[in-house]
Amino acid sequence: MPQEKKPRFTLGTVDDMFTTQEMRDDAKLARIHEIPLDEIDEFPEHPYKVKDDEDMMNLVESIRENGVLTPATVRKKEDGRYEMLSGHRRWRACQLLGMDTLRCEIVELDRDAATIFMCDSNLQRTVILPSEKAFAYKMRLDAMNRQGKRTDLTSAPLGQKLKGMSSRDMLAKEVGEGSEQIRRYIRLTELIPQLLEMVDEGKIALRPAVEISYLPKDLQKELLDNIEMEACTPSHDQTLRMRNLLRQNKLTPEVITMIMQEEKPNQKEKIILRDDRTRSLLPKNLPVSQREEYIIKALEHYGRYLKKQREQER
Repeated sequence: MPQEKKPRFTLGTVDDMFTTQEMRDDAKLARIHEIPLDEIDEFPEHPYKVKDDEDMMNLVESIRENGVLTPATVRKKEDGRYEMLSGHRRWRACQLLGMDTLRCEIVELDRDAATIFMCDSNLQRTVILPSEKAFAYKMRLDAMNRQGKRTDLTSAPLGQKLKGMSSRDMLAKEVGEGSEQIRRYIRLTELIPQLLEMVDEGKIALRPAVEISYLPKDLQKELLDNIEMEACTPSHDQTLRMRNLLRQNKLTPEVITMIMQEEKPNQKEKIILRDDRTRSLLPKNLPVSQREEYIIKALEHYGRYLKKQREQER
């Protein structure tokens, strides 16, 4: 007969065994302080954008009414100042409100551990732009690789602990992305800012953007000029051809122009409406799929209005 499996007993941490939950909560509270805003520095090369947009104004109003409910997280630097790890938006909201201090939890972390903490805590946001993921994944992967090369952090190298997994595979597992998808996002860090912004705006899809990232910066600028001139973006097939021609040393500004001037079925007689001019005129809850019909009806209505005016002037 097969023996009955005994339940597995797992030892907790030292804190779990020798302290109560109340003691641990008190210890955490002891690390929370009101820190002057002007003593806090932004995390170096912070990859997440903090904008004074509608969401920020909503956060400002929430803090005005209820205060900062969740403390930010900072670490103390060698010069005595503090470095923001999590809470950049709360920090900015408090600045806009003219507040002097911010409730913060102070943690003790080295540079690499702080980088990993900062990336992970901000990845919990509801909306994350491709550029934010790109730089966050790159920073976190670099920190993981540095940790794996050090012997003072763990009893075994990171590579051994991952049982043959690469740092990128481990990162993919932790954030719930495929390893190849992680690679694609990190490639976006090689784009010039204007093209990366177009990826954030959804004007260039991820895969074409990855192919563009392999082009030298001068040819990326040539491509950007053509995008603006032709009022269209390259397809995945076009970017694959560009990269293939680059490998053959045959990609020139003239070739980029020829490729971009090819007519694509979905861009015939295309009218460009800039978001910043039309967004305020469209209902906020109008689905993207219904915008074309809405604009057509608005134009028909305006046409009838102009016709009526002309008749009245006769």
